[in-house]
Amino acid sequence: MSASASQGHNWTRQLKKEDEEEDPLDQLITRSGCAAFHFAVQECMAQHQDWRQCQPQVQAFRDCMSAQQARRREELQRRKEQASAQH
Repeated sequence: MSASASQGHNWTRQLKKEDEEEDPLDQLITRSGCAAFHFAVQECMAQHQDWRQCQPQVQAFRDCMSAQQARRREELQRRKEQASAQH
């Protein structure tokens, strides 16, 4: 393992490979399309150890998740309307 690979959160990625079980929260974030924003928050926290210094990253992640949730609600509403129109 190179020196750069041993820094940061790489140990969690190794654990994921070893036990082959992905955390349900990680799965949710990955499916949301907001994983890059979540990773930015994690990296900022690893670097600064102070969430107050990571507010831009937190806000970007929050905005991404909110937009994803809105899209999900719209999709569920569309499906509900289609199902009721077929009956």
